[in-house]
Amino acid sequence: MALGGGTFTAQNKILPGSYINFVSASRASAALSDRGIAAIPITGDWGELGLIEVAAGDFQKNTMKLFGYDYAAPQLKGLRDLYRNIRLAYIFRLGAGGTKASNTWATAKYPGTRGNALMTAIAANVDDPALFDVSTYLGDALVDMQTVAAVGDLIANDYVQWGATALALEAGEPMTGGVNPTVTNGDYQSFLDAAESVSFNAIGCPSVDPTIKGLFAAFTRRMRDDMGVKFQCVVHDLDADYEGVVNVMNTVNDGVGYEAIYWVTGVIAGTPVNRSALNKQYDGEYEINTAYTQTQLEAAIKGGKFAFHKVMNAGIRVLDDINSLVTTTVEKSDDFKQNQTIRVLDQIGNDIAYLFNTKYLGVIPNDPDGRVSLWVDIVQHHTALQTNRAIQNFSGDDLTVEQGETRRAVVVNDGVTPVNAMRQLYMTVVVQ
Repeated sequence: MALGGGTFTAQNKILPGSYINFVSASRASAALSDRGIAAIPITGDWGELGLIEVAAGDFQKNTMKLFGYDYAAPQLKGLRDLYRNIRLAYIFRLGAGGTKASNTWATAKYPGTRGNALMTAIAANVDDPALFDVSTYLGDALVDMQTVAAVGDLIANDYVQWGATALALEAGEPMTGGVNPTVTNGDYQSFLDAAESVSFNAIGCPSVDPTIKGLFAAFTRRMRDDMGVKFQCVVHDLDADYEGVVNVMNTVNDGVGYEAIYWVTGVIAGTPVNRSALNKQYDGEYEINTAYTQTQLEAAIKGGKFAFHKVMNAGIRVLDDINSLVTTTVEKSDDFKQNQTIRVLDQIGNDIAYLFNTKYLGVIPNDPDGRVSLWVDIVQHHTALQTNRAIQNFSGDDLTVEQGETRRAVVVNDGVTPVNAMRQLYMTVVVQ
C-alpha cells in the first residue's frame, strides 16, 4: 500500500493518507462505490496459478478454459454459490510446482490432473488433403480446431502449447502425466499478499485448519485497523470476536464442512449498503445442516455466529446478519455486531478515503476554502447514503472539517446513524 490509512489515536502519522475512526456515540442506556466484489483461494486441478480476476459473466461463459470444467460440473459448486450474489471475484489458485500433462504433439497449458483429460487428434482436411485438421478435446468436448499446412502454423490455444516438429495423422492421443501443484500453508499467505493489491468487499477462507483461519482473521484485522482497507472476512467456526470477521456456524452434509462460506462470502460482498441479509433464503447447492434447537440458535446469536435455520414452508434462511463481535465497549456498541451497520461504515471509510486520496491529497490547500470543499463533498456523499436509506437523520451540522495540529493535517468529525432492517415485531392486539 503506497498511502497511509487506518485508525488513529494521536495525530502523529508519518505516511500521507486518510485515517478514520469509527466509534459509538455516548448513550444514556459524492458518489457511492459499488459493492459485489469477493476474493477467495481455491485448490483446483486446472487453471492459472496465482490471482486472476473473473467477472460474473466470464465465470458463466468461460469456466472450461479457466477452471477445466463446464459451468454445471460438480467441481464448481462452491464457486457457483459464491457468484450468486457478486459481480466480480479475485480467485487465487493455490499451490506451486505440479506437472503439466503432455503427449507427442503438445503440452497442457497448466499443471494439474485435469490435463490428463486432454486429447489431441490430427485428421486430413476433407476439402484439401494437403491440409491437417488439428483438434483439441477436453473430456468429450471439442475445445479447439485449427486447419494448417504444417506444425509451424499451429497457434497455442487456451488448453495446450504445441511442441511437435512435424504433423502426422493421429486418431487421438490422450495426454498423461499431469500432477496437481503442492499446496502448503504458505500458499494461503501468498494469496493474502496478492489480495493486498486489489479491492474487494469480502474475502472467504475455505479451510478447516485453525492456523489458516487465524491467519485470515489476523490479515483482516491488520488491513482494516492499520491500513484502513475496509472489508469483511468469512470463515467457518472461528470465534474471532471482531466486527470484520463473519463466523459461519453451519456445516454441510455433502462436503468437508466449511463449504457454506462460499455462499456467505458472496452475500457479505454483494449485499447493498442499504440492505440486510437477515432472513435471506439460501438458494445455493449444498445441503446445509440446520439441525439446531431454538436454544442453540439463541446461543448462536449471542455468540456472534452467522447461522442458517430452516423455516417451515419457507426453506433455509439466514437467522441474523451478524458478525463475530461479542465483546462490546464504549467505542463499539451492539450496533457494531450488525453487518448492515458495518456495510455502512465500510462504505463511508472506503469512499471518503478514496475521495481524499485522489482529489485532495497533495493538491487542495489546507485553508478555509479547501476545508469547505472537503466538507461539501462529504455532505454530498452522506446525502446520497441517506437518499438510499442507508443512514438517517443526517445533517451538515453533524459534520465538521477543521485544521489539525499541523498545517498539513485536516480533522473531520462525523456523526452518522446507520439504518438497520426490521428485525423483531412486538404487537399487542386488543380485543374489544
